[in-house]
Amino acid sequence: MAEKSENCSHNCSSCASNCSSRKAESLLKEPHKNSSVKKVIAVVSGKGGVGKSLITSLLASYAQKKGMSVGIMDADITGPSIPKMFGVKDHAIGDQNGIETVLSPSGMQLMSMNLLLDDETMPVIWRGMVISGTVMQFWTDVIWKDLDLLFIDMPPGTGDVPLTVFQSIPIAGIIIVTTPQDLVKMVVEKAVNMARIMHIPVLGLVENMSYLHCPDCGKQIEVFGASKVKALATEYGIPAIARMPIDPNIAKLADEGRIEDYEGADLTDIFAQIEKAERN
Repeated sequence: MAEKSENCSHNCSSCASNCSSRKAESLLKEPHKNSSVKKVIAVVSGKGGVGKSLITSLLASYAQKKGMSVGIMDADITGPSIPKMFGVKDHAIGDQNGIETVLSPSGMQLMSMNLLLDDETMPVIWRGMVISGTVMQFWTDVIWKDLDLLFIDMPPGTGDVPLTVFQSIPIAGIIIVTTPQDLVKMVVEKAVNMARIMHIPVLGLVENMSYLHCPDCGKQIEVFGASKVKALATEYGIPAIARMPIDPNIAKLADEGRIEDYEGADLTDIFAQIEKAERN
């Protein structure tokens, strides 16, 4: 690295020198001027179909029941499911001053692409950069009012949207969602490595569809094979884990838009890590 010039003006933005005084420029974007968000938690997965939106909804509902003010940003623009799970059908309203969130039955603040469409069944056929720009507008243009926690339901993988979110929004930590199959080790490793590259703590690992209880004998059956979540957490130094069962009641409540009513999630350890996470 080059030494600092004697004529240094300390204005790195107008200088091409790669000297020791140059600091990395922050890519963080300011939220809407009327927003107040204390902490942001992203829920991610290395692949689709693992129940990431479900875990986001259950974590948010858990926090809401503990008396926190909670919001969910549905960043899965082409596959939004948050409004359906919460039974929300109202359209988000906005003007030149910003976009208002839509409230769930319990008062949780929600923003999703489906809350902006006239017909929720119409596909969003956009390229990656347009999708990423829309997610950023959910941060810069939406008014999040006095939130203790904002959960971001991320699309699967490590592409445009996760990169944009990790660079532009002050994420306090991520929760990784997976399932018990053998291929999940590689998938989890990708998510962990991206978080490390972006200097974002991994707070917990949730193994969804981990087992089911036999309705006749009560025996715990690992339908997709033996659980791997504890071994994965140990290998990658992830501080908390949770195992979510295959529970028909979850599917029923989600289909009916009543996911907030579910009481069976044991997310205590995961939530303890969320509470301890420091805002970036």
